Amino acid sequence: MVLPHKRIGVAVICDRQGQILIDRRLDKGEMAGLWEFPGGKIEPGETVEACIAREIKEEINLDIRVGDRLILIEHDYPKFKVSLHVHWCEYLGGEPEAIECQEIRWVAPKDLGEFTFPEANQAIIEAIQQR
Repeated sequence: MVLPHKRIGVAVICDRQGQILIDRRLDKGEMAGLWEFPGGKIEPGETVEACIAREIKEEINLDIRVGDRLILIEHDYPKFKVSLHVHWCEYLGGEPEAIECQEIRWVAPKDLGEFTFPEANQAIIEAIQQR
C-alpha cells in the first residue's frame, strides 16, 4: 500500500530576544493537542518560501521574512509520509493570533523539550538547539 505523502512548509520564527514561536494544534484530527512549529501544506506550483509566508499569515496573522533552510525531514508515520521543509524565519510584525490553533507561545530554544511535539519535530528541535 502506498501511503499519502504530505509536503509541508515549516517556520522556525525567531524574535529579537532569540525566542521561538510554537503553537498548539486544535483538539481534532491527527496529532490533536500536540505542539508544533507553524506551517502548512505546500500547494501545487507553490514554492516552500511562499507557502510558509502564506500559512503564517493565514494561521497566526504574523508578518515574517522567510530565510535559509534549517533542515529537511523525511518521516514515515503509520498512515502517511511527510516531508518537512523547515526554514528559519524572522519575525517582522503583527500580534500573534490563534486562528488555526489553540494557543501560541514564545519559547527559549533550551525549553523546547518541555513541550510534546509530533515525532518528526524532534529533529527540528535538535537542529535549533545545535545552533
